[in-house]
Amino acid sequence: MARPDRLFRLLQAMRVMPAPITAIRLAAEMEVSLRTLYRDIDSLRAAGARIEGERGYGYPLVEDYALPPQTFDRTEIEAIVLGLAEVRHMGDPALAQAAASVLAKVAATLPDNREQHLFHAISQVYRPQARYQVGLDIDGIREACWQEQALAIRYADKSGTLTERDVYPLAIVYTDHRLTLLAWCCLRQAFRMFHLDRIGATAPTGASFRPRRAALLREYLDQLRNEQT
Repeated sequence: MARPDRLFRLLQAMRVMPAPITAIRLAAEMEVSLRTLYRDIDSLRAAGARIEGERGYGYPLVEDYALPPQTFDRTEIEAIVLGLAEVRHMGDPALAQAAASVLAKVAATLPDNREQHLFHAISQVYRPQARYQVGLDIDGIREACWQEQALAIRYADKSGTLTERDVYPLAIVYTDHRLTLLAWCCLRQAFRMFHLDRIGATAPTGASFRPRRAALLREYLDQLRNEQT
């Protein structure tokens, strides 16, 4: 294996291997000697990769803008194109614009032959109509999730009855048929799913639930998994 290819493969191994990423494990993964591995790590550091740790203690990789451009194989490029195309056809203008921006950034890091694979991919998405009809201010909900800010929502249940609720927005779930907000409902003091097509309006309350979003979401997902078993 050529050394540049080995260095890219080493970077990828450090991204995906569970901790602790020891030199012995890395050498076995790369099928090289420890001496060669140490030289490769020094080379990556010299090229700008932030690799913390030291011999005997493991080598966690800290992602950094200084990392060399990523090299994707053909199948990985197909996955990128297919995934971003699906996002562009969801019906969410902000995500569609972001997907186009991501595609351009990925293309800028690829060698010419790989860039051609990106723009002439075999896998394509065709949707005459957007997958979701997004009439709500979904950007506001996303921002509330990111900032861990409570939202006041007007929600209609199955029978059409309207209620006013304060919720802690945790995540937006994209299912086959609709968009759903996973949240902690302050009114019910429990986790709830709110279909976005039934939310009439949203407004920030000014209350923060930081830093609880990740823990609440993890607890809710565990609860959903347990209900399915």
